[in-house]
Amino acid sequence: MTTPDISAALERTSVFPRLRYMGSKYKLVPHLAKVFTEIGGRTALDAFSGSGVVSYLLKSLGYRVSSNDFLNFPSVITRATVVNQTVLLTKDDIETVCGPAADDRDFIRRTFDGLYFTAEDREFLDTAWSNIAQLTDDKQAIAISALVLAAARKQPRGVFTITDLRYDDGRRDLRLPLSEHFRERAAEYNKVVFNSGVQNRAFRSDVSTLEPGGYDIVYLDPPYAPPRDDNDYIKRYHFLEGLSVYWKDQKIMENTKTKKLEKRFTPFAYKRTITEALRQTFKQFKDSTIVLSYSSNAVPDAGTIAGLLREFKGDVQVRPVDHKYSFGTHATAQRRDVSEYLFIGR
Repeated sequence: MTTPDISAALERTSVFPRLRYMGSKYKLVPHLAKVFTEIGGRTALDAFSGSGVVSYLLKSLGYRVSSNDFLNFPSVITRATVVNQTVLLTKDDIETVCGPAADDRDFIRRTFDGLYFTAEDREFLDTAWSNIAQLTDDKQAIAISALVLAAARKQPRGVFTITDLRYDDGRRDLRLPLSEHFRERAAEYNKVVFNSGVQNRAFRSDVSTLEPGGYDIVYLDPPYAPPRDDNDYIKRYHFLEGLSVYWKDQKIMENTKTKKLEKRFTPFAYKRTITEALRQTFKQFKDSTIVLSYSSNAVPDAGTIAGLLREFKGDVQVRPVDHKYSFGTHATAQRRDVSEYLFIGR
């Protein structure tokens, strides 16, 4: 791989559609670009892809990227933007999605009656999915990604733990009909499609099931185990997860006000299990250069993580990065004032 043009990669990544996602790494992109370029290599795994921005950065830097997440909607986003090299949604495609329904489905209207969106917006989601179901492969991935981002932008704070408008600050995103959101979000995803010249992959898997070898770089951004509260991604983003598959094979907890999905266990989310989960993950990818981002307000602490890495790596660097998360706007969110660490194990 030739030496990548960092400036060009950062410029390309700067327009990647922004999903308000817990722990997203948009602000870390310049630091990560520098680290990835220092390491070099040709192949990279983004094992916890989340918003998809780091996978897209790696693609922009010329890597052959394998992108993975244990949720479905992040894997759809990376299929649309990292795996997809040339396909766009045409103007006719977009208008077809926003046009008359292709069937009589009404699951969203029935199941989420009175929740999250207006009746017109809920009807649009059913109608849009009836038309998206007619699309295939990369076009469908772009359309689902745009629909997910539209729903996230329309919901206050982008999370689905609340059903009222307590965080309605009057901004345009909360007023725009979902059909118009979809048109704008589809245009955003179309804008970032490009051909990197190498074949990339996207998975939806538990990290422990991934092949351990074949990557020059393995980037790890696991769910944080906070000392208080929780980081349950299903609780916060259950609607987006369900929407990405139109709730196929998803079990809704009918006794919950938010109609959330059943929680999926991950050992990274709990103080009692995360240390061993990290150790096993470092062991799994010991033959690759490991880059891990982790927060000072998470468990375990930086010293423990560095010690775990040294069990498998002879050269471990810890680089603190001043960073504030974009997630959360409430005045008492002091946890936003944290240090982000980049661990590099060679």
